[in-house]
Amino acid sequence: MIRDEVKFMAIQKFVRELGGRNLIIEVGKLAGLATSSCTVQYGETTVLATVVLSREQREGIDFLPLLVDYEERLYAAGKIKGSRFIKREGRATDEAILTARLIDRAIRPLFPEEIRNDVQVILTVLSFDQENDPDIVSLIAASCALAVSGIPWFGPVGAVRVGRINEEWILNSIYSAREKSDLDLVVAGTKDKVVMLEAGAKEAKEEVVLEAIRFGQKHIEKVISLIEEIKKEIGQEKNLEVLPSFLKSPEDKEKEEELKSKVKEFLNKNLEEGLFNHKIKSKLGRKHKKEELAEKLNNELLEQEIGKEKREKAQTIFKALLEEEISKAILEKDKRVDGRKLDEIRPLNCEVAILPHVHGSALFKRGDTQVLSVVTLGSPGEELHLDTMEESGKKRFMHHYNFPPFSVGEVAPVRGPGRREIGHGALAEKALIPVLPEKDKFPYTIRLVSEVLSSNGSSSMGSVCASCMALMDAGIPIKKPVAGIAMGLASIEENKEIKSYKIFTDLQDLEDSNGGMDFKVAGTKDGITAIQMDTKTNGLTDEIVEKTIFQAKEARLKILEAMSEAIGEPRAELSPYAPRVITLKINPEKIRDVIGPGGKMINEIIEKTGVASIDIEQDGTVFISSLSSSGIDKAVEWVENLTKEAKIGEIFQGRVVKIMDFGAFVEILPKQEGLVHISELAPYRVAKVEDIVKEGEIIPVKVIRIDEQGKISLSLKQAQ
Repeated sequence: MIRDEVKFMAIQKFVRELGGRNLIIEVGKLAGLATSSCTVQYGETTVLATVVLSREQREGIDFLPLLVDYEERLYAAGKIKGSRFIKREGRATDEAILTARLIDRAIRPLFPEEIRNDVQVILTVLSFDQENDPDIVSLIAASCALAVSGIPWFGPVGAVRVGRINEEWILNSIYSAREKSDLDLVVAGTKDKVVMLEAGAKEAKEEVVLEAIRFGQKHIEKVISLIEEIKKEIGQEKNLEVLPSFLKSPEDKEKEEELKSKVKEFLNKNLEEGLFNHKIKSKLGRKHKKEELAEKLNNELLEQEIGKEKREKAQTIFKALLEEEISKAILEKDKRVDGRKLDEIRPLNCEVAILPHVHGSALFKRGDTQVLSVVTLGSPGEELHLDTMEESGKKRFMHHYNFPPFSVGEVAPVRGPGRREIGHGALAEKALIPVLPEKDKFPYTIRLVSEVLSSNGSSSMGSVCASCMALMDAGIPIKKPVAGIAMGLASIEENKEIKSYKIFTDLQDLEDSNGGMDFKVAGTKDGITAIQMDTKTNGLTDEIVEKTIFQAKEARLKILEAMSEAIGEPRAELSPYAPRVITLKINPEKIRDVIGPGGKMINEIIEKTGVASIDIEQDGTVFISSLSSSGIDKAVEWVENLTKEAKIGEIFQGRVVKIMDFGAFVEILPKQEGLVHISELAPYRVAKVEDIVKEGEIIPVKVIRIDEQGKISLSLKQAQ
């Protein structure tokens, strides 16, 4: 059945219990002109998934043209955009981009390599219940829509979120539970293999992370069995009319094999000296050598009078066979293109205080990968304000990642951050959050920027290392240093099963190929803080995941040791260029006294003391920021005087503000007055108040009583 011929199929609903809530999948109701579609509801969070496959192939490409978009709709959360001038949704938020990447990484490995038709998967959040994260719902929806689409795909995959509270596993934890959890892990995979991992943790032991993955894998089976049931009920047949590339004639296959044998013969003669020449140490050197080999192959085929179309096809075969040969060398000979051992890290170089007039900086170099990280400290008022479908609030720690074209020796327009930059920046941020000091101990807003100056394998993990050292260089009292490493895989698959494999440490350029993985692990000496894994296989076995995590730990400890030689712990003092922040606690009822009408009082304090900012939170916490210690001391005294509450027995130098027949009113604190009754003016009988005090006079007074209404009684005679 081809979907565009039967525009709307019968509506069918499927239900399965998962983690104490119903997972409801409905097909045939919405988006009938898409190649396939479905809605998935979990709790009251509902997502529409659509898949569309183009009929025409894209010519001249050697990759799968898959596009995954995740669309947040503010109406799903009952929100209207906060801007006064723009009320509709704009460009995708960082959170939306990260979710799209999460889904892409889970579904991409299971497409056949041959597909050259554009495939677009769009996930639209229709309803958000503030409890169940739409990311898991969207991934399940994408899997289901693909499974019933008729597009060749080796799914379905399932996905769950795993948390842990008081050493008990939580399946698909809601937001409030995630705040209490020491682990937040998303596992996507088939019934017995892991395809994608994304995790943040509070120094979780490797054994705990492995147990969490296994717990998630066990529950993934429920999701997959439901999707398989749906596919059996309504799934479309493979639509070969739309996918002509899958209709190769025996003659075409024979010609392709003939061309492939020519390329193999060429590689056998040239590969050893070309790419396994250990004199070539750099990525650019290997890149140029690869280009030379490609040109040499083209010239040889040209001499054999082979046409342009076949020569172009030969270049695609050359690229695939080259990756295959690199993996084969690792598998059969433990041999890598740069001569390293399988568990060997490239040369490391760590430096701090690289830049002279910033709050903190560090440079991390691992082989060709070089990252400069710079930290900036700001006042609490400089926190990022969040107003998205999922989040409302503030964010005090930000890590931003820049990947300019020169970092890979290329020329390209410099635009704003793309999906890669946002994804890698968020991963490093996730890795560092668990070691940051709490806000009540270190109230600063912290912004880190990682500049990738050259890239050859896991610049995101390089950013973790550089950023950690920059934090320590700035004098930020982090709990422990954090480092990260990317692990790779060489494998041979038969019938979608891995028959042989080798895991290697510190993945770089040509090693990231078919049959491989990019398994990033970051953490301290005591445990894991972040994981991100994607693969170019049909999934990783439990054995591969376990070996990788423990091999990554060995590498992480070596990198931490190298970092400690540059800087072992946070500096004792903040940078002299960083602002100083003083924290006060006042009665929340006194906040209006500090702010004043229309902000008049707080602006006067800032202007006259020279402080940079004064920020006040609803609970009465006051943050005063300044580069000048004298200015900050004056501002603190001013705020304390505005908010101080008199206590019985205290003596003040007060100003007489009003004289009455029965006594004098004296201002002892800003906007706080008390009455000195005529009987308390002197140790003898006073006939007239004016005989003792005059209006405007400064006199010593003692607080002798405060009644239930807060009225203050003062004494002049007891203060002398």
